Amino acid sequence: MSSTRFNANFVLRLSLAQLISWGSVFYLFSLLIEPLERDLGLSRAQVSLAFSLGLLAEGLMAYPVGRWIDRGHERAVMTAGSLLAGLGLGLHSVVSNLAGLYAVWLLLGAAMAAVLYSPAFALLTRRFPHDFRRAIITLTFLGGLASTVFIPLTAWLMHHLGWRDALLSLALLHLLVCAPLHWFGLRGAPVPVRTSEHPTAGPVPGLGPLLRSAPFLLVGVFTVVMMSVTVAIPTHMVSLLRENGLPEFWVIALPAAIGVAQVLGRLLLYFFEHHADLHRVNRLVPLLIPLAVLVLLLAPMLAPWQVAAVGLFVLIYGLGNGMLTIVKGTAIAYYVSREHVATLNGALGVPLALARAAAPLLLGVMWSPQAGYSHGLWLLLGLSVLGVGALMMAQRLSFRRTGLIA
Repeated sequence: MSSTRFNANFVLRLSLAQLISWGSVFYLFSLLIEPLERDLGLSRAQVSLAFSLGLLAEGLMAYPVGRWIDRGHERAVMTAGSLLAGLGLGLHSVVSNLAGLYAVWLLLGAAMAAVLYSPAFALLTRRFPHDFRRAIITLTFLGGLASTVFIPLTAWLMHHLGWRDALLSLALLHLLVCAPLHWFGLRGAPVPVRTSEHPTAGPVPGLGPLLRSAPFLLVGVFTVVMMSVTVAIPTHMVSLLRENGLPEFWVIALPAAIGVAQVLGRLLLYFFEHHADLHRVNRLVPLLIPLAVLVLLLAPMLAPWQVAAVGLFVLIYGLGNGMLTIVKGTAIAYYVSREHVATLNGALGVPLALARAAAPLLLGVMWSPQAGYSHGLWLLLGLSVLGVGALMMAQRLSFRRTGLIA
């Protein structure tokens, strides 16, 4: 595929693989927490560490994966990632101890680095340099439905087959659907711009001052903090709703509805991005995350309307998280530098990996039989407010430097 014009069929095929990858790996873990505790005799903190290790592996692999994609190897990278995900889920089905559980999630973390949004966004930017924002938003429409499709599907499989055989079924989706989609669909990668023998030799001009600049550091705080919050909540979502006394139907249905809300948020962003001030939208969207967490904290106090309150949380959180994906993915370009956007995003890889790995574990450690998740949710509320403030300050400093007015 040599054309640089937006190709909806290409993006749709890639989006289907995103739907399966997000749904069967990332959103899987919240359904596995209680079966793993029960069958392997583990604590909540021990189980939570497994997912944290997976996120750590994903973050640490992000830089080499990005380098390989920049060199034109996107087809091999994403196909290998799908095969690795299938292998990891297959091995997960026979896990019998804590060491095996941790090893499997390190493997699945490496697979996530090769198949989730980061590599997909990178290859869309390379293939559609003039329409990459449109392509990225389009890709996230179907990917945003991952929780809606796979939380009930996986729960159904676990109920009828048991969690071990359910994992084998999910593994087959990667081997029989995602791997072929990537192998046959990603042919004809664009030739890398740099073709010299040592394409990355020497320092990048002007990069040092940008890395030390206040807008970059503030955008970094915003990205790391908001990623931590939006990773911690889905990981514990099922257990969190159960402890609030919701019927099992709502425990599965409400998290699944987050995907619909995410897609709705992205549709709003897609249709109204040319009719509203971009920077004002970027300030308002992140505010939905602390608002959603506050609603969730207040839900237990509204006993007669608790399901409705949690439903409101799902709507606000889903809308916010759906649009936040786009805001986070473009903040460096808008407020720091477009010329060095890939390198600057890569510089956040290690802090992001550590924060994303720590957040689910910390939420699990802060859980107690007496207080449940309340202490952890108050912490997430404070962190999300900090993230919103950091982005607003980055905008202000960036506008002051460039002379723009928001």
